[in-house]
Amino acid sequence: MLDLKSQALKPTDGSPDARAVLDAAFERARTYLVQTLAELVRTPSENLPPRGNESACQQFVARELESLGLTPDVYLLGSVEGLQSHPEYWPDRDYSNRPNVNAVMRGRGGRSLVLSGHIDTVPADTPVEWSHPPFGGVIENGRLYGRGAWDMKAGVAMNLTVLRVLHDVGATLNGDLIFETVVDEEFGGVNGTLAARLRGYTADAAIITEPTFLKICPAQRGGQVVHVDLRGGGGILSTGEPAGRVTEQLAHILAAVPAFARERESRVAIHPYYAGCVEPFAAWVTNIATGNWGWTQPISIAERCRMEIYFQTMPDETGDEARADFQRWWDATLDARPDLFRTRPAFHFPMRWLPGCSLDSGHSLVTELQSAARSLGHEAHVEGLDAPSDMYIFQRCFQVPAVMWGPSGGNAHQADEFVDVESLEQAARVLLQMVQRWCGVEVPSR
Repeated sequence: MLDLKSQALKPTDGSPDARAVLDAAFERARTYLVQTLAELVRTPSENLPPRGNESACQQFVARELESLGLTPDVYLLGSVEGLQSHPEYWPDRDYSNRPNVNAVMRGRGGRSLVLSGHIDTVPADTPVEWSHPPFGGVIENGRLYGRGAWDMKAGVAMNLTVLRVLHDVGATLNGDLIFETVVDEEFGGVNGTLAARLRGYTADAAIITEPTFLKICPAQRGGQVVHVDLRGGGGILSTGEPAGRVTEQLAHILAAVPAFARERESRVAIHPYYAGCVEPFAAWVTNIATGNWGWTQPISIAERCRMEIYFQTMPDETGDEARADFQRWWDATLDARPDLFRTRPAFHFPMRWLPGCSLDSGHSLVTELQSAARSLGHEAHVEGLDAPSDMYIFQRCFQVPAVMWGPSGGNAHQADEFVDVESLEQAARVLLQMVQRWCGVEVPSR
């Protein structure tokens, strides 16, 4: 008796015919890729801790999955057993009406892969005005603009497009392909990514389609946000004692921040993935506030100033080590000017320390993704991402090899965020090729 199934299916590896079928299907899906991204951008999903409004976007994603014949698992984080008791769970977030979405394209027991993306974005409100509407999805000069266009709805659109191509050609997979869009990645949330793992969506590897400038990123830096509260004399009539004003305190701290980065660089070993990094121990002031701008408040010397300091860590540092470094620098900075800080200002950590992580560059996930890119004429460099992300949940907490891969763009977390459309198509094409190689895709004979 003939095995009609095996005769009617062609493996993509080493099969020019199958490769041609998938390439042709991707060409037809290019419009879908861009239109899907535009629709995602036009559907706001801002993360506004402790809440967020990802629901409408997740409903759109679920409908797309249903149109591909998949059964989306749309679930609230509160329903995930063991989430709130997990040591990586970050409390005090409201997950009402903020579901995760997962779906599985089933294979036959071969190597499995997660395509992961966060659906939430930072708020559209920025100090600089947008020249393109933040939720317009406008395309101009080869760029698609909008909040989340690059970080990271482009990656979500790529993942959906890979599923679309596989569906349209009637592909059969050897290994499971797991799709997910998680909530609450921004602002150090990460609980959405943790919830998906605890719900059982694990695999032999994961690709997180964050923006990476078409580089393969098997590592990420860690990060910590610090909020500082400065207090001092104010008013409009001079007391004759200028020392101790919050403006002088602020100036002193601002001048000392670069020394914090230098001290860490002199003491902490630089991870090989960051050997060529210009700022391996970045330390930045990301927000300063003394009151509302304009004449809704009296003209007066500020009595209070709040500032936000953000610093990054190497992949193998611990949170305790990084925070101890900050404490030492902070104490030395204040001790240098006791006349300014008669009352020592308070600081606290408003969000979790996001650990770094790394995967060896020789791991098959890295080398096969490089080969997939090379087969399409792109030499993908391997380096660490110069920011934290949720990848550490895969690598550190569940021992799932993971990398980041995504398109080029600009202005993430800023006004006029954009993704380069040509780069988006290139990144999606490489991702499809990688799924073929990793999961073992077969397509019907034509």
